[in-house]
Amino acid sequence: MSRYCGRGFTASEKRELWERWSKGESLKSIGRCFGKSSSSIYGQISPYGGIRPKPRCRSRLALTLAEREDISRGIVLGLSIRSIAESLSRSASTVSREISRNGGCSEYRAAQADQNAWDRSRRAKQCKLACNRLLRYKVERKLKLNWSPTQIAGWLKRHHPEDESYHVSHETIYRSLFVQARGVLKKELMKHLRSKRTIRRSKQSSLKQEGLGQITNMVSIRERPASVEDRAVPGHWEGDLICGSNNSYIATLVERHSRYVMLAKVNNRDTQTVISALIKHAHKLPRELYKSLTWDQGKEMADHQRFTLATDIDVYFCDPKSPWQRGSNENTNGLLRQYFPKRTDLSVHSQTELNRVARQLNERPRETLEFETPAERFSACVALTD
Repeated sequence: MSRYCGRGFTASEKRELWERWSKGESLKSIGRCFGKSSSSIYGQISPYGGIRPKPRCRSRLALTLAEREDISRGIVLGLSIRSIAESLSRSASTVSREISRNGGCSEYRAAQADQNAWDRSRRAKQCKLACNRLLRYKVERKLKLNWSPTQIAGWLKRHHPEDESYHVSHETIYRSLFVQARGVLKKELMKHLRSKRTIRRSKQSSLKQEGLGQITNMVSIRERPASVEDRAVPGHWEGDLICGSNNSYIATLVERHSRYVMLAKVNNRDTQTVISALIKHAHKLPRELYKSLTWDQGKEMADHQRFTLATDIDVYFCDPKSPWQRGSNENTNGLLRQYFPKRTDLSVHSQTELNRVARQLNERPRETLEFETPAERFSACVALTD
């Protein structure tokens, strides 16, 4: 039996626990190191929302234990408050408040006063969302529209450039959601975040990779024109399928320049169905705004030549296990999981519903677009083609 079982965590063990969590270790893995269950580790992490608390430290301006002992000796010697303060190079009001808040001259004890000051310092300073009711209302309203904290923070700065009382960092919003002890934003608002986690995961947590199919006559992404790479020219798209239960799929398309999203309902993953759906969507756009399509090496694109013949759109394929080569699409697929969670049946969603979701994503500001919306950026491109 491990030496850790049957008791709580020491201060050093808590530091090690948070170190392991910050490095991306799972609850079970951390639990094995301490000989405890994953629920015990969760109990330590959950109150802080998975966000490592800052170590407590005394203010450099606060009275030290040695100074409090000098105050106590001065009281015993019958010295005046002013003379005690002068010997400590402190103001008389500082010494006076110290004595009065700790029982007065007759009951003042240095060690107890020092402990009382440490205990009082636990009272956390209220964050901006707690102090500004109107700001909190604006944040709550945008969260209910499924905006991310980063989008909300950027939108507030853009719409209130001169009023810093409406400027709040995305980290403050995240912490107010995950750390419920703050009592600022209601826990129910967490369901509007893209991730449904109740605690913050480390950025170093591992990601899974999927296998890819074999395609003939494909053109590598390495042969894609350099002009596509810098995103300066509109009309170059990235595509993929997101999958659900019961062999259900949705085709996702993202325009690289504007991050504009289109979604296509597909009945299954066979190449005939997917290519037909992509051809149908391609014909909805002007030729100037659909010049190329980049996809991974999934077998659903085996008939890519039929797509090119029908649309005159070039198709390029990413290298195996290289999702970053379709970064915009991968990011969008993550956003879509907020609307279409994994292991749910995607076939129940109509094309009308998919269009509604795409429209909502396109109307959300993006940090990478300097908090413009994809719809605004894409509309500007459409206007140039008219």
